[in-house]
Amino acid sequence: MADIVLIVDDDAAVLTLLSKVIRSNGLAAECADSAEKALEMLAERSYDLILMDVNMRGMDGFTAVETIRQRGIRTPVIIVSGRKEDFDTLYGLDIGADDYITKPFNPVTLGAKVKALIRRSRNSLPQAEHTITAGPFTYNTSTLRLYKHGVEIPLSAKENAMMKLFIDNVNRIFSKDMLYDMIWGEAVIDENAIMVYVSRLRQKIEDDPAAPKYIQNVRGIGYRFVV
Repeated sequence: MADIVLIVDDDAAVLTLLSKVIRSNGLAAECADSAEKALEMLAERSYDLILMDVNMRGMDGFTAVETIRQRGIRTPVIIVSGRKEDFDTLYGLDIGADDYITKPFNPVTLGAKVKALIRRSRNSLPQAEHTITAGPFTYNTSTLRLYKHGVEIPLSAKENAMMKLFIDNVNRIFSKDMLYDMIWGEAVIDENAIMVYVSRLRQKIEDDPAAPKYIQNVRGIGYRFVV
């Protein structure tokens, strides 16, 4: 059975175009002309990937992505939007989207990204519940939840990915380029994004974010997670 992509956009012409792109890549497509309709469809069945517009009548795409993640749905999401500001891209990734593509887009590139993200998501699914413990932190690889002294610390999708990388590699030094490649892959983001996410993660896990104990700077190189 072909993988199924849910396409969400209130422009009928865009829905038609995206459907053709998806089907030309050997995938199945289902369409929703509003974020509200998409959420209803997601409550009824699962999909392999979601293509989400931002500017729509009613609920916008950003709110839809936040709602999807709040419901615990881990389906990969690619935002396909005409909004090209760096802030929008960073915000979309921060709230849980896996990639951000601006219109007009290259159909070949979009198709390749969709198939690669579905494949990567499937390969990274946990096969059995397992917990990783490092100092006061516990990370559940099945539920993708982080705890400090037994208390859950809510994380965005990218914060979660960064924390999982750190907790898997205690004392290992990561350069900014390494973090960029391992967490964002082919997604294009602002060059300051790594520092932004490290700062946000410190705000959540450190006893004193101004004097970080766990995520330490390695001068001239990058960062190291220490417990």
